[in-house]
Amino acid sequence: MGSLRNFKNLDIDWGMTPEDAVTMYLEWGNNCWKGDRQPVRSKDDVSTYFVVSTWGEQPMVRLVRRSSEGAEELAELVLPRDVGRDFLKDTDGLKGLYPVDSSIRRWLEKELYS
Repeated sequence: MGSLRNFKNLDIDWGMTPEDAVTMYLEWGNNCWKGDRQPVRSKDDVSTYFVVSTWGEQPMVRLVRRSSEGAEELAELVLPRDVGRDFLKDTDGLKGLYPVDSSIRRWLEKELYS
């Protein structure tokens, strides 16, 4: 998978969490019309967001494009050692999928836009 700079023109939903994505795209109708996010109304509704995975040897960040048809991983990167170490410390080393935190977002924005 290529450099993040290849995706700098995408509209990234920085507030999307893995839980939000499941609610919106896998459990249609499970979110409130008056909430922060509008429900998915068609197959043309898509979100592009980052998710952090701690399932492997090292924490990874993935750029995901999701629709009601499925999810596509656009890019996958190993977190820098210090950022990954701090993230694992904050999550008590628990395996899972997480939204990006502020330090990961700063790193990602640098990778995307510089």
